[in-house]
Amino acid sequence: MNDWIIPEWPAPCSVKALFTTRNGGAGSQPSPYASLNLGDHVGDDPLTVKQNRALLRRFLPAEPGWLKQVHGTISVNVDEDDCTAPGEGDAAFSRRPENVCAVLVADCLPVLLCDHAGSLVGVIHAGWRGLADGIIERTISAIGPLDTPIMAWLGPAIGSDHFEVGEEVRQAFISHDKNAALAFVPSNPCHEGKWLADLFLLARQRLASVGVTEVYGGMYCTFSDPARFFSYRRDGLTGRMAGLIWLVQQDNT
Repeated sequence: MNDWIIPEWPAPCSVKALFTTRNGGAGSQPSPYASLNLGDHVGDDPLTVKQNRALLRRFLPAEPGWLKQVHGTISVNVDEDDCTAPGEGDAAFSRRPENVCAVLVADCLPVLLCDHAGSLVGVIHAGWRGLADGIIERTISAIGPLDTPIMAWLGPAIGSDHFEVGEEVRQAFISHDKNAALAFVPSNPCHEGKWLADLFLLARQRLASVGVTEVYGGMYCTFSDPARFFSYRRDGLTGRMAGLIWLVQQDNT
């Protein structure tokens, strides 16, 4: 039974998207990889991962362009690369129907993008390092000018009650924008240089800085829902979920 999430946002009819959970796949339970692990780099049985990707593929127009994610700032235009192996990157975008953009996550924030005209889709793997280094800004720049505004949907990620970071992480954001301080609160009464960080707010701030102010989602915490989501911070050895988005051809007759 499918347990994935369909984004609730006013995307055009030509835009399709989904976010998988840890349930509904070919793997066995209980297991650190549950049943629907899609990551082929986390120690799971390669055959099980292949089966899970095949199950997902039945609901997609094409094989997703699986990226080699490195917590960097490279954006891949899947229309210009081999979509079955687009290489290293932490974001992807497309203007061509049936090219599926995808990222794998297990606490990091998946950011889905589309424009109001339904002519562009994209997805970003936004952990704290990628956010701090400008993955959102660089992706919007790589997409280039559009005739209509971009909207975003923030998928499941580790919530602000559980994402403890050090002072160096806080400073990485505040040095870029002093308003980023709003996304950090002391993690305990003694403080001790530890902070709870709000990835969702940090992403909203970065999106706003490049003119993307129509932002939806941001209500699912991966850490606090072990029945539904993988979480690297919570479990260490664990699987990966996928955020996917693509365009479909519209009949204009």
